[in-house]
Amino acid sequence: MAEDKKVGAAVKTATRFVAEHGKPSRAVVQNIGRAGARVVLVGDDGAMGDVVLPDVASAEALVAAVADLDQHDWDRETTAATRIGPAHRRKMASPWAI
Repeated sequence: MAEDKKVGAAVKTATRFVAEHGKPSRAVVQNIGRAGARVVLVGDDGAMGDVVLPDVASAEALVAAVADLDQHDWDRETTAATRIGPAHRRKMASPWAI
């Protein structure tokens, strides 16, 4: 039951992401071990977002449930479509890189 709520909330989040960042958007499902699965969203405008779900099956169900969200790998086209802005770079930067 709790997993159904998580998937339902993730579907709403991903649907909103697609509406805000363009169609089609891409989703890369990544197994992150005991923590579950991460779905990295890449909008048509290059924006990035993500959601974390309990397992890969739930993550793949999310992708299947959202219109105009296509599952991809981190291939050349997906990587090239991603636009990482300065705010994201600062957020992810190592304190030693500054």
